[in-house]
Amino acid sequence: MLTSAAGGRWQLLQKSIGISTMHMQLLRNDRVVMFDRTDFGSSNLPLPNGKCRNDPAEIALKVDCTAHSVEYNVLTNKFRPLMVQTDVWCSSGAVTPDGNLVQTGGFNDGERRVRVFNPCSTCDWQEIPNGLAAKRWYATNHILPDGRQIVVGGRKQFNYEFVPKNIAANTFNLPFLSETTDRGVENNLYPFVFLNVDGNLFIFANNRAILLDYVRNKVVKTYPTIPGGDPRSYPSTGSAVLLPLKNLNARVIQAEVMVCGGAPKGSYLQALRRKFIGALNTCARIKITDPNPQWVMETMPLARVMGDMILLPNGHVLLINGAGSGTAGWELGRNPVLTPVLYRPDNKIGTRFETQNPTTIPRMYHSTAALLRDGRVLVSGSNPHTFYNFTRVLFPTELSLEAFSPEYLNAKFNNLRPTIIAPKSSSGIRHGQKLMVQVVITGKVAQNLLSVTMVAPPFNTHSFSMNQRLLVLGNDKVTVLGKSTYAIDVTTPRSGNIAPSGFYLLFVVHQDIPSRGIWVRLQ
Repeated sequence: MLTSAAGGRWQLLQKSIGISTMHMQLLRNDRVVMFDRTDFGSSNLPLPNGKCRNDPAEIALKVDCTAHSVEYNVLTNKFRPLMVQTDVWCSSGAVTPDGNLVQTGGFNDGERRVRVFNPCSTCDWQEIPNGLAAKRWYATNHILPDGRQIVVGGRKQFNYEFVPKNIAANTFNLPFLSETTDRGVENNLYPFVFLNVDGNLFIFANNRAILLDYVRNKVVKTYPTIPGGDPRSYPSTGSAVLLPLKNLNARVIQAEVMVCGGAPKGSYLQALRRKFIGALNTCARIKITDPNPQWVMETMPLARVMGDMILLPNGHVLLINGAGSGTAGWELGRNPVLTPVLYRPDNKIGTRFETQNPTTIPRMYHSTAALLRDGRVLVSGSNPHTFYNFTRVLFPTELSLEAFSPEYLNAKFNNLRPTIIAPKSSSGIRHGQKLMVQVVITGKVAQNLLSVTMVAPPFNTHSFSMNQRLLVLGNDKVTVLGKSTYAIDVTTPRSGNIAPSGFYLLFVVHQDIPSRGIWVRLQ
């Protein structure tokens, strides 16, 4: 089933995958691991071979023979049930340099768990009890240059810790998280965390940010509050991205963060009283590497709370999912925003946003989105209820799986679209390496508009894509090899501060039209 218009097209991939995707991660084998929570009660997907989860600590169902996680195969459009052993509700995660998904925290018996999913066609979840030093619910993870993850915050946790515990076993206090807590509301859960190019961490919560030297547990910079002071963090949920990192061979690399949407002050408490305030319609950009950084405000075509921001292979940003009023939380969102918006960061202010073709399926609280290797964006989830609830509600629990194809996938651009012929997928590359990428392009080539990009596939939940990172390698030189065949020389990122080791999607972009990606492993 396809719907199409000038601004991209939508495709319904599966009417039901049996669970409502609350968390999503693309893995190096083109499979997407998705999960919701175990305390919803039974899902609509049975576990295979009569398997059941027997958990005396479970709140909803002590013996549960249904799945709360699936693995979706992008290439075959099929899925299989997976078995989580503890409650993964509102948890976090990251893919480690070896390509495994290492996932942390959750609710109840899951709050101190570390879980590992190894990408293979028969693999299932492995769990490490008490793998965390503190209970982590609504925390944020980020992969570090040394391969560890940092786990930041969570409900009533004003601290951070590391996984694995091979260097530092304890928690480290972070007063910024208590300072940004709005009493009785919070507005600082799932903080937006990005690895800056200097190796420090940019951490945004509520309406402001710091730069943290996590090794010395020292705040090295305090950023100004976003003009207007409205909250952008859960439950006044906005979203954020680290904009594409460019000029990677320069001595000084600039990094810029953009935060979009959220809810005005007081919205959460008003929503509890069934008064739904219109969402924020602004984005704020800040050059986090500047000596005197300031927020620059922009206005979106559509106000949005609980939206996702997805970096596309050509460096554009897709704003997708969410609501036009209310906040995150049970039954607290209204006016679904069905229309995605494309943002071109390098255009002049006033010409950056472009509305796209709408979906027909509301994606409210607990929705997800992820970029795929073929350039589509996978969209799933939406459950604003405490259980699976399909009838007599404003926004029923959503079990479907859709894909949004941006306009660059239109067949009319096929003559401009590069096809990568070398290196082969899953090739290993090193930091600071000269790399030659060979492509076929059948149409007329504009060599100055030919660029190589690398994307780190993020862990997506609650409107934030953790570890999302796009590196523009550009082109050092383009050589014509023969009819329609070109070699592009690039230099890979020079350090783990700029691009942590691990699996990336590598694309070639020509006049904003991306190739299909290939997997590369940066070591």
